Amino acid sequence: MKEKPILRKAEEFLQLFKKGEEFTKGLLQENERLRYRVAELEEALSQSENKTRLQHYEQHIKMLEEEIQSLKQRYRKVEEENRDFAKKYIEVEEENNNLANLYVASYQLHSTLDYEEVLRIVLEIIINLIGADRFAIMLIDEKSNDLTAVAAEGLDTGALPKIKIGEGIIGRVAKEGEGYFPDELVHTDNIDLQKPMVCIPLKIKEHVIGVIAIYSFLIQKKEFSNVDYELFNLLAGHAATAIFSSRLYTQSERKLSTIQGFLELLKDRK
Repeated sequence: MKEKPILRKAEEFLQLFKKGEEFTKGLLQENERLRYRVAELEEALSQSENKTRLQHYEQHIKMLEEEIQSLKQRYRKVEEENRDFAKKYIEVEEENNNLANLYVASYQLHSTLDYEEVLRIVLEIIINLIGADRFAIMLIDEKSNDLTAVAAEGLDTGALPKIKIGEGIIGRVAKEGEGYFPDELVHTDNIDLQKPMVCIPLKIKEHVIGVIAIYSFLIQKKEFSNVDYELFNLLAGHAATAIFSSRLYTQSERKLSTIQGFLELLKDRK
């Protein structure tokens, strides 16, 4: 009779132990499930952080690329401006050099009253500053009123025909006082003495005393620039003044010498 309570207690203990075991297993399983869930959450969080970081990096890269493009555009703009400035600087430097050369040439022109020396200086100026190859200086003959060659480069002065005022390109330039220029510069070996490539009037104010007829240019000259046209006009004025002054001086010197000769002759007869 006493053993039954003991057995009952033992069974109750075993059942209690089993329940504790089952509860422990349940806790372990729940703990494992929670740990797995924590791992999933940690991985998801890590992926989310990586995604956020990736988006941040992508935005930063995009911003840097836009900044690089902006810098490239600014660089190209500055480069173009530098090229423009360099081109303008070269043009200004070339114009300054030409004007300086013209100043020196004009000084040489007006430094002498010797007619032949003035013509030689004019020839040198046309060659060095204008780049002409074959050309002639033609003056109006006061007696015949024709244009006659008094100096030339690359041409025989004696072979150049006399031109009547108003006839052809040369005569028209002498009559109207306006320069003749082609639309484009074309190099050729064949020339027509009646048809120069460029014809510039030699003018003192509105009075034309002759022309500069240019038939060809040096091969390295490809086109006319604005500076060339300025040189044409300035040279025509300076050359005209120098030629006119030296011719008058030479004529007056000859007349003076003639008068002095007559006077000496009269003295000798007395």
